[in-house]
Formats: sequence, C-alpha cells, structure tokens
Amino acid sequence: MSRRPVNPTRRVVDSGSISLGGSSQTKSRSSPLLSIGLVLLGVIVFIVYSYSSSGWSRGVDVVNKFEGGVSCTLELQQALPILKKAYGDSLHKVLHVGPDTCSVVSKLLKEEDTEAWGVEPYDIDDADNHCQKLVRKGIVRVADIKFPLPYRAKSFSLVMVSDALDYLSPRYLNRTLPELARVASEGIVIFTGYPGQQRAKVAELAKFGRPAKLRSSSWWIRYFVQTSLEENEAATKKFEQAAAKRSYKPPCQIFHLKAYP
Repeated sequence: MSRRPVNPTRRVVDSGSISLGGSSQTKSRSSPLLSIGLVLLGVIVFIVYSYSSSGWSRGVDVVNKFEGGVSCTLELQQALPILKKAYGDSLHKVLHVGPDTCSVVSKLLKEEDTEAWGVEPYDIDDADNHCQKLVRKGIVRVADIKFPLPYRAKSFSLVMVSDALDYLSPRYLNRTLPELARVASEGIVIFTGYPGQQRAKVAELAKFGRPAKLRSSSWWIRYFVQTSLEENEAATKKFEQAAAKRSYKPPCQIFHLKAYP
C-alpha cells in the first residue's frame, strides 16, 4: 500500500516546530518562482520609468550614458543659472550645438523670455517623443557640424557648444568654429573637456568617426587667436563672479568668445 505524502504545512501545525526537510523542499520549489518574479518586477519598473518621464527623460539618459565619465552637455545644463547671470539679455535667443541638444533646448525654453534652438551632430532615431516633436517643429535639427550650419548670419544672440568640438580634427575645426561665430550676434560659449579626463564610452560617440581629443586651454587659446576669435572678457568676468558666489567649480573648460563684428 502506498503512503500518502506528508503535508509540510500540516506537520508544522501539528508538531509546533519547523521540519528542516519540508523547509528545504519548499525553498527549492519557490526559489525559481521568486527569481522569475523579481526579474519581471524589475522589467516592469524599468518600462514604467522609461515611458513615464517627458522631455526630461533625455536628461536622465545623459546621466546614465555618461556615468563614469564627464558630460559637458550635462554640465552646461547645471551652469545655466550662472550663464544667465553672466549674459543677461544675450540669453534671449540661443542656439545649442552638441549631443543631447533636446535636453538643453527643453531647459532653455523653460526660462522666461528665452527662445532656443538646437543642432544635434548625429542621428537621433532612438530619441523620445518629446525630442522627436522638437525635430518636427524645426526647433532641433540634425546636421553634420563639419559643414555650414543651416542658419543665416547672426541668427542667434548666443551660441553654446558642448561635447562636440572635442571630436573634430583641426581640419574640420577650421570650418566649424567660423560657422559658430557667423550665426552668433553677441557671443559663443564653448564647454570642452580637460586633457586626461575620462570621457563617456557610448555607442553614439562612435558616429563622430574619431575618439575625443581633449586639448589644453593654451591650445584652445592659440587656436582661437588663429581663427580671429577674441575672448569675451566682460562675460568671462561676470561668469567667474557668479560662479564664485555659488562655489561652482566646473569639471569642464569653459570659453567665452566674442562673435565676429
């Protein structure tokens, strides 16, 4: 005659103690189910998080992409209150050039009396709906910055650039920098990395066709002189004063330049 299997739950109730054999069987049966449940929960949380955010989702994405490295685009966003102090009314019509420009433009558009446009140096097929909307409206354009920008001369009061020039050789810088100066009426602000700095290793950056070449401030200053670009001393002084009041020490090099006359 076959014996009926003992119910571990009943054994606990009857004896008032936990059977080690029953406990190990229950654990072995439930562990795979528990693991699967935790994985599914993680996937659900990730999906909800990804799609619940609006325009700021691209900003969060930048933090993730540049984890372990320095993002001057993210730093530019952090420095916007200080830039506003330094440039005042010059911040009313701004062009940002660089990766993840949708996040920068979105933040600028939240500022009172500020118009903003952006140029994305590479494809944004994986961009969120908010970014795609900015592209459809023509606020953000995808353009190769090694070629002339699709804007008329002095279209913007201020041009901001971040995480873009580090990937250009001097040959292409000779084309791009004069273009930035051409479309600016009052000034240019450039955020670039320091030599020896760890930079992001993300798939998008490969589209620049070369690794980032981080140059010293003396290299940049000599290059600006060669291209007839002068330092905007007034803006530099105001920025430094505002930064000192906030104890702000940027991890990126910041250059303030005058536009061409």
